[in-house]
Amino acid sequence: MHAFTSHMGRMTEQTQVSAYEADDNPLLAQWSGPFGVPAFGRIKPEHFRPAFARAFAAHAAEVAAIAGNAQAPTFANTIDALEASGEALARAVDLFHLLAGAHTNDAILAFERELAPLKAKHWDRILMDETLFGRIDGLYRMRDRLALSAEQRRVLERYHLKFTRAGAALDAPAKTRLADVNERLATLGTTFSQNVLADEQSYALVLDGEDDLAGLPDFVRAAARTAAEERGLAGKHAITISRSSVEPFLQFSTRRDLREKIFRAWIARGDGGGATDNKAIIAEMVALRAERARLLGYPSFAHYRLDDTMAKTPQAVRALLERVWAPGRRRAMADRDALQALVQAEGKNFALAPWDWRYYAEKLRKARCDIDEATIKPYLQLERIIEAAFYTANRLFGLTFERRDGVPVWHDDVRVWEVRDAVGRHRGLFFGDYFARTSKHSGAWMTALRDQERLRGDIHPLVVNVMNFSKAGEGEPTLLSFDDAKTLFHEFGHALHALLSDVTYPMIAGTNVLLDWSELPSQLFEHWLVKPRWNTSPRRSSISICISSPRPATASTSTASSRLNLRASACPRKSSCATDPPTSNTYSRAPATPRPITAICGRRCSMPTPSRRSRRPAISSMPASRRGCMMMSTPPAARATRPTSTPPFVGVCRRPTGCSGGGG
Repeated sequence: MHAFTSHMGRMTEQTQVSAYEADDNPLLAQWSGPFGVPAFGRIKPEHFRPAFARAFAAHAAEVAAIAGNAQAPTFANTIDALEASGEALARAVDLFHLLAGAHTNDAILAFERELAPLKAKHWDRILMDETLFGRIDGLYRMRDRLALSAEQRRVLERYHLKFTRAGAALDAPAKTRLADVNERLATLGTTFSQNVLADEQSYALVLDGEDDLAGLPDFVRAAARTAAEERGLAGKHAITISRSSVEPFLQFSTRRDLREKIFRAWIARGDGGGATDNKAIIAEMVALRAERARLLGYPSFAHYRLDDTMAKTPQAVRALLERVWAPGRRRAMADRDALQALVQAEGKNFALAPWDWRYYAEKLRKARCDIDEATIKPYLQLERIIEAAFYTANRLFGLTFERRDGVPVWHDDVRVWEVRDAVGRHRGLFFGDYFARTSKHSGAWMTALRDQERLRGDIHPLVVNVMNFSKAGEGEPTLLSFDDAKTLFHEFGHALHALLSDVTYPMIAGTNVLLDWSELPSQLFEHWLVKPRWNTSPRRSSISICISSPRPATASTSTASSRLNLRASACPRKSSCATDPPTSNTYSRAPATPRPITAICGRRCSMPTPSRRSRRPAISSMPASRRGCMMMSTPPAARATRPTSTPPFVGVCRRPTGCSGGGG
């Protein structure tokens, strides 16, 4: 282990941290803010290099002591010790990656490029250390005789698999090559991500005048005006290539030429040639991933990647995909034909293109189901959907959420809630960072600044949801699409997974589980968005549906009502049936049996119950991006009432790096 810290030389030489600088660096101190939150207001980009230099060196020394322990390996002096090591490094990594993803700048981006290979090298030195692996392997082989608890056994198994999959059992030449591959992949992955961000930051479709705005409803115009103002384009409108900006424009704009322009820019991120083009990076990454898999004894990267998941094999994944491919393709072709017919019915002769799909799908939905997305949008206010998510968590798990305004945050848009369980015990903090900005990567994800554990004390999690919704103008409510609302529920499901964690060891805390298993809680939680009986909270118009008057229960209106009922959204504040808004920032437990919708909003808001045949919207009238959710049936768990005592989601395996894209 004497060479273990050699890779820190370069960073230490660059740093030359004085005692004064160390004392003045908030990253080198314990987090002493409210609830143990870091002092974001004091953190500067120049603090990261000395903080990581110290953290890497401290962790290397801790691990060297564990590996060099002269005593026979035990669970306590090896596994417990490894779990307790690297606390400063974990803090630095979690905080840095939060800022690098959600609120970055040129200095952070530059250090991210420097950090990626150093971090890969640091972990390779640990995971490939022969002496350390020998201690873990010895414990693993005698695990049946160690009188371990179920949790300890799982942690030991995960450590052994983690080291094995990292190449601990390889010979020296293979380890050397694998370390080189990992270091290069870390650099390429960071470059890939930064290239996409650069393209997103540099592009905006500026709309100048009413002709460019043709067809856009008020909420799209308001968001575009805000986006333009953030870019110094006062008096204009701008469409960015954030999903929440692009999709409404593609859906409503009557300007086919502008729809094509923004669509091509959207799909060309990292594919436009020049310095930010990712094609060569992708080719090199694919080759290196294949080589890494072969070094570790797998026939392909897919086999390596899936071996540590529930799916296990590429064959199992392909079998699942093939079961849905044929019917999915048939439905997509039917959608295409219906949309093409609508184009021709308007007297136009162009072939349906990708930038036409959402525009004509909206028209077809209106014709078939009498659903107008622009009319529904006011019911999907961000504040009400957040409240709906909290209400559902309260009904399912007894959690309450109280706004905490004095907690440090990394951007003024970020909000914080304290989370308590049904008996009032503190369970952690939940941070919501909902709006798109140029300093944020695209997509939506859950992460944590701190995981739950009991090994080093009763430690509660700091859980973060990051979104990219288009922010409304000053004083206006931010309106979401149904996909946006589903994404919020999805990522909040991941957050609940972390908040409800109840284990001893960080290795298996929160979302540190098999990657495909980590999606189960979030996908289950999505279904509560579309569960009507959960969307009728007393005094909570935010999660009920108001319709001005009942309509005949014909097939078309039943389908429309069903689609409306899927919205789990708010009565607009100016609606005649809106109830009083909450009088405090605390969301507390509701009565066990919610009142019916007519008791909340009155008879005028009652809704015809869809017939069994028409409980779902006509999928053929929906854009392809929405079919995945709508084609999934509600799981059995979503049909059951809440049990008296609901067990938490307990982590069992590994930590995913987070979700990206539209909820994943």
